[in-house]
Amino acid sequence: MTETLIRGRLLSFLRAPHHADDRDSYFYEEDGALLLSEGKIAAVGAYADVKARANATTTEIDHRPHLILPGLIDCHVHFPQMQVIASYAGNLLEWLNTYTFPEECRFVETAHAERIAIQFFDEFLRNGTTTAAAYCSVHKASADAFFAESLKRGTLMIGGKVMMDRNAPQGLLDTPELGYDETRAVIEAWHGRGRNHVAITPRFAITSSPEQMAMTQKLAEEFPDLHIQTHLSENREEIEFTSQLYPEATDYTDIYARYGLLRKKALFGHAIHLSDREADAMAESGAVAVHCPTSNLFLGSGLFPLKSIQRREKPVTVAVASDIGGGSSYSMLKTMDEAYKIQQLLGERLNPLESYYHMTRGNAVALDLAERIGTLEEGTDADIVVLDAAATSAMRLRMETVTSLSEELFLLQTLGDDRAVIETYVAGKASKPRAEA
Repeated sequence: MTETLIRGRLLSFLRAPHHADDRDSYFYEEDGALLLSEGKIAAVGAYADVKARANATTTEIDHRPHLILPGLIDCHVHFPQMQVIASYAGNLLEWLNTYTFPEECRFVETAHAERIAIQFFDEFLRNGTTTAAAYCSVHKASADAFFAESLKRGTLMIGGKVMMDRNAPQGLLDTPELGYDETRAVIEAWHGRGRNHVAITPRFAITSSPEQMAMTQKLAEEFPDLHIQTHLSENREEIEFTSQLYPEATDYTDIYARYGLLRKKALFGHAIHLSDREADAMAESGAVAVHCPTSNLFLGSGLFPLKSIQRREKPVTVAVASDIGGGSSYSMLKTMDEAYKIQQLLGERLNPLESYYHMTRGNAVALDLAERIGTLEEGTDADIVVLDAAATSAMRLRMETVTSLSEELFLLQTLGDDRAVIETYVAGKASKPRAEA
């Protein structure tokens, strides 16, 4: 049995922080260690204590003085959109029709899907993200390429073949029956294989007819434990168009509720412009609103009311995400930097502890996977990121005046990127690709 001992400063959240100095919300060990065995965390605690549990052949890696956290989690990304990131457009629907849909048509080609899958995993692991909830394209080949690469890397990934049968180019359309059949085929081929999780993935109500939504409901009933992912209330024009397509629905959220998709483990990307009724319905169902700050700013979609939606009498579960390629950074550090700025614009405060909780345990809770990822607890999967708050000259200069853990975390969030990621461990294996020239 091969063991690895990783030494450094450990930080892992126990629950959501209640305030900026909530020290009871996290575990921190100044000279800590993790004992990794068979892809799991076998022991965690003070270095001397964990060292005593290691055997004579254990490989020891000293990451001091860096911070060791659970691998970062991204709850909403688009695998086929890596080559449309940073595309100039006025709004969501223009961006989709001008750039995104033509690009996704290319994923009918297996070779292209396989090439982008390699790039996708390289980029996310380079940025310390070890789990993501990803949309593939409408083509089954894209989902096969995504999950095959995940299996090679050993990552815990969530993904799904997009279902869409209208309001898109012909090369991106399936049918209600084909969407159902191919989603079932992806589930049978990949769900539970390695660490893969398949999600039922109707893109959004605009691109799925009532007939396809009914087939999505059938899948949801047949596979009640699977994740569901789709889009909701990202932009005002989108909401208006959706309402025209489903005039019988009370509102946008009600469309998904009518087809049995409003439930726990259902991930609704964006959800910026919810009414009180919609927020109540999401809260009561256990569905998740996924905040995508860099995308929301880039496409001018709106300012997600993170704090107010969490303060409601019926709070909505919130996850955070990069939304590549509407989002403009692969880094969850940058993602939370923009989330902080959005709350500033809304007259709210998002403290550093909250940001790192969201990136780790908070997103794991939202995905209903906190027993496996998002923490450094004994027995969980050994997905780990090592961060250096002095990775660049600007960061080193600022670190000279940093006097607390919260200040260090905020510095990493504000100035950090992939250069601040010293190593990314996937199931206990060092997995960060080296930067390309």
